[in-house]
Amino acid sequence: MNIIELLVVFIIIICSVILHELAHGVVAYWLGDRTAKDAGRLTLNPIKHIDPFMSIIVPMLLFALKAPVFGGAKPVPVNYRNLKWREWGMALVAISGPLTNFLIAFIAFLIARFSGMLSGSGGELPAFIAAETIFINLGFMLFNLIPVPPLDGSRVLYAIAPDSVRKFIGEMERYGIIIIYVLILLFSEVFSSLMINGMNGILEFFYMITGY
Repeated sequence: MNIIELLVVFIIIICSVILHELAHGVVAYWLGDRTAKDAGRLTLNPIKHIDPFMSIIVPMLLFALKAPVFGGAKPVPVNYRNLKWREWGMALVAISGPLTNFLIAFIAFLIARFSGMLSGSGGELPAFIAAETIFINLGFMLFNLIPVPPLDGSRVLYAIAPDSVRKFIGEMERYGIIIIYVLILLFSEVFSSLMINGMNGILEFFYMITGY
């Protein structure tokens, strides 16, 4: 690991979390909620989106430890009462972030796949950039789909869950991020294994649909 690789990973992480949060804000705006727009979050300005701990320290530390990289940014403010279809609208806002990361990973895969970068034919640095773009974004996607508030997966679950589960999700909201940290610390090996298996499974899907 050298300074160039660290810089590359840093740039990929920042761009990925910005596009993830921007997607939330744009979809919320399309569905009738101006909260993110009025808060100045419909922008590519990293200062508006980056959380120093979750956007930089956590993912960079995970990369240094050779663990699956995941993280997040400052949540985009959304007032679900302003959204079309209320809970379902909120689910669409939530899923837009992970879907954006999925699309970034897939586009990077297609470019790398058909340019030969994944096989290293274009040089070590392009292959490294392509691989990290794919795996960082898949990591962000899978992490944010965990159905524990405030992560995006909980918003999707809320839309389809019965009232009893919705009440439980609401009660978890205040402590959700603490629960996530505790689970990751206590079950880090299991969590890492699940993340790696998930990313590898998606990568196999990418290869399958491109005929490799």
